[in-house]
Amino acid sequence: MNHSTPLSPTDLERLRADLLDGLDEELEMELDDRPGEAGSEAPSAARAARLAYFRDLLRLQGELVKLQDWVVATGHRLVILFEGRDAAGKGGVIKRITQRLNPRVCRVAALPAPNDRERTQWYFQRYVAHLPAAGELVLFDRSWYNRAGVERVMGFCSDDEYEEFFRSVPEFEKMLARSGIQLLKYWFSITDDEQHARFLGRIHDPLKQWKLSPMDLESRRRWEDYTRAKETMLERTHIAEAPWWVVHAVDKKRARLNCIDHLLGQVPYHEIEHAQIDLPARVRNPDYIRVPVPQHMMVPEKY
Repeated sequence: MNHSTPLSPTDLERLRADLLDGLDEELEMELDDRPGEAGSEAPSAARAARLAYFRDLLRLQGELVKLQDWVVATGHRLVILFEGRDAAGKGGVIKRITQRLNPRVCRVAALPAPNDRERTQWYFQRYVAHLPAAGELVLFDRSWYNRAGVERVMGFCSDDEYEEFFRSVPEFEKMLARSGIQLLKYWFSITDDEQHARFLGRIHDPLKQWKLSPMDLESRRRWEDYTRAKETMLERTHIAEAPWWVVHAVDKKRARLNCIDHLLGQVPYHEIEHAQIDLPARVRNPDYIRVPVPQHMMVPEKY
């Protein structure tokens, strides 16, 4: 595959680290936290750092399960918004939060661009449809703040619509708070150089090229415009009922841990006691004969 953007040695090293991170994503579910069994040699610094990350991540995910149980038991309603530049790591932290939770309790809302009908609706209408009922937690992978970011920078909204957004959004979020919905807002912050490196990683990794859209590439060119839009957004929508929290996200793993740890500290959850679960004995009927599955229906065992 030919690529128009060459890779420097530094870019190659970052791409290698990103590929390892992708492998780690798949290994997290099966990590056996017993490093001493790998051999008598001391682990390398990189391996030790990854193991430490996994330990912290698994501990925090255990707390997320407790939070989930508390949300269900109390009927709490929680909304968490994840905003940031393209490739800032929003999807990564959302994946780690939802990884061990019940999808019927914890849902992700990642809305596409509005269709023709939605463009004629009240701006917040399509987002309201995804707000949680009692005992639910909703994560927005981008949110109504699209109007303050991409829509403003790319000219998808008028100046009047932009100003109306800033008049409306504080009242909208105060209304959510009065109705009992807890709202947390996170901005994932990365540097110019880091976004450049992550975009190169996506360009040169066939498994991640789908993440790049023409809009993403245009956002790279308009870095400074997005910076000004972000600064205005944070200044005009940072309210007591729903403050912004900024996550330093150049280091992906640290950003995930810091964000999860922080959100756990924002919710007054506690461990819910569960009744003991007893596995019932299997009923065995002497007359039961298992019908064999026809061979042509079996998936070939290639591995």
